[in-house]
Amino acid sequence: MGCFSSKPDDASTLIRRRPASIGEVAVFVPGLRVPEPLELPPPLADSLPRRLTERLAASRDRIANMAAREALAVTKPRRRAATQHGASTSADLVQALEEYLPVILGLAKDGSELEDKIHFAWMNQEDDAEETALPSAWYEVLSVLHMMAMLHLSLANSLLLPKTSLEGYHAKVSEENKRTSVEVFLKAAGHLECAMKHVLPRISAENRKGLPVDLSEGVLKATCMQALGQAIDVQLGLAIDSPKATLAVKRRLACEMVKCWQQAHESIADIPLLDGWGEKHRLFVKWKHMEAKAAAYYYHGLILDEGNTEKSHRAAVAALQSAEESLRESRAVCEAFHSASPFSRSPTLWGSMKYLHDKIHKDSNCKVRINKDLYSNVDRTHETVPALPDFAVALQPEEYRLPRTDAASGND
Repeated sequence: MGCFSSKPDDASTLIRRRPASIGEVAVFVPGLRVPEPLELPPPLADSLPRRLTERLAASRDRIANMAAREALAVTKPRRRAATQHGASTSADLVQALEEYLPVILGLAKDGSELEDKIHFAWMNQEDDAEETALPSAWYEVLSVLHMMAMLHLSLANSLLLPKTSLEGYHAKVSEENKRTSVEVFLKAAGHLECAMKHVLPRISAENRKGLPVDLSEGVLKATCMQALGQAIDVQLGLAIDSPKATLAVKRRLACEMVKCWQQAHESIADIPLLDGWGEKHRLFVKWKHMEAKAAAYYYHGLILDEGNTEKSHRAAVAALQSAEESLRESRAVCEAFHSASPFSRSPTLWGSMKYLHDKIHKDSNCKVRINKDLYSNVDRTHETVPALPDFAVALQPEEYRLPRTDAASGND
């Protein structure tokens, strides 16, 4: 009994081929890894409980085939397939992974003789090595949690792509989709946080050295911060649309967003990501970091300008000019991101950036002109950029707890 799982015809092909284009991108999915068939040497296969091998085979084969189809759907987010029950294939795949986890946790539990006996292989997206196989049930758990998080990011991308209404109005993102996307982002962050806190430490030091960069602590941390940063961005857009939201509330959200993207940038900066998909991931983080800084300096500048002193007015101008510079840089990085392979394109502007792209340049120029009229020493308008306020990030990942182990995993 060697390979006991049928090989999906297109799973590995999709990953190895890597798409030339991934369409419109509101949320970048760092890479959907796909499991490879299990290969068991005869002595081990013969010694395993038959019920366990059958469950492993059925569950993993189902996940591999569904993941292959989902990998194709990720490249065409506007054409996500629906099942006969009306749910997306992504939701079905998440359910399959939820049902698979207890089986694997049964192998990984303390005292299990099978924790390091089976080699689990997955195709990578951001690592030079296309495939990583490790003899660790905890590696399998880590890979499953990573896939669940990526599926949530993919769903968030679909929710946040502007859609034309049935009445033919301009493409937009509905309020319901915006609010739902925040919940989805927090679920993704929760899966990644669980992976970092409760799974990575259980993997042996030797196996941790063999992990692909897709599952390195730095990439997991960066992607978790990405999910939080994009959730806050949606909240900022909702605040901009709300007449009750004050400048202070908007500034705080923007500053929290900067903190998330800064942590994402620091986590991913020195990781040897694969050219192409990995480089695109790095550019996405840089792009969103610059957008967040533009928003934060803009709202900080507006609040500083409410002061009645020359110092506060000059500080406001410096902040607004920094916002304009950050926005200009973000546009350049955005172009680089979409030009990087696989090619992509930006959806119609919506949310916070639709508002800020118009307002930052206009308000910055306005404040500079007013400053020139009020104060004679024009050169001093270009003073040191004021520091942004340091706010703790209020939004937190939704806690995810690993399910109970399958009691039958180690028994016949």
